Amino acid sequence: MSEPRRAEWQLPRGVPRGAWEYARAEHIAAEYDEYFGVSPLFEFDEQVLARHFVQPGLVIDLGCGTGRSLVPLARRGFRGLGVDLSLPMLRVLGQKAALEQLPIWRLCGNLVELDCLSDACADYAVCLFSTLGMIRGRDNRGRVLLHAHRILKPGGLFVLHVHNFWYNLFCWAGRAWLIRHFWECLTHRDVHRGDKFFDYRGIPKMYLHTFTERELRRVVRQAGFRLHELIRLDVDRQRQLRFPRCLGPLRANGWIAVCRR
Repeated sequence: MSEPRRAEWQLPRGVPRGAWEYARAEHIAAEYDEYFGVSPLFEFDEQVLARHFVQPGLVIDLGCGTGRSLVPLARRGFRGLGVDLSLPMLRVLGQKAALEQLPIWRLCGNLVELDCLSDACADYAVCLFSTLGMIRGRDNRGRVLLHAHRILKPGGLFVLHVHNFWYNLFCWAGRAWLIRHFWECLTHRDVHRGDKFFDYRGIPKMYLHTFTERELRRVVRQAGFRLHELIRLDVDRQRQLRFPRCLGPLRANGWIAVCRR
């Protein structure tokens, strides 16, 4: 028997309708690895983590999905805790960990409400594949970053990925969206600059907040982090943007921010 549809006020804090349906969709979790199996998107993320996460320790993955980041790290000797709103995703992660006997634990929870995690319990934390952008509301996104800062030990590293708002300038569809979006920001109080809605794999009205570089730097600083490295990503996210000083804040597909507590 399927779960009754929740009213908007019953949804977890910061979780829009599309993200809630996405988290509950069995087919999304079952097909996730196959869907992205031919994509090189995660390879660059893995290279960045391998370069910065040197000494094995506890890694907390905020929005872990099926373990795209945790499994390679666990194979290298790290311990992992995967946090996600999706029980189907966490079940897939559990199967992977059991198959290879990897030290990965799982927690089903809302990233905005992580008071169950102890202060300074992790050596590293990650929030990749624009997971932060799926949280609606700037205050809610700020709470996620504050939790990430709180759970890290002093000197611990946090790696974050977000998409670039201004990258929409470089295609006709993106420019058309920008025009509509600026009008919506003027006429709707609940729409803020960078908020996007789109249909995704059968899920209507998925939400994604896209950042400017200035906004990214500001929210990281406000959470208490020091920006250790900011990687501007090329269009395919497989490498660093070429000539990043040439209109980099506009041309970047997005950023990977390596932050230190």
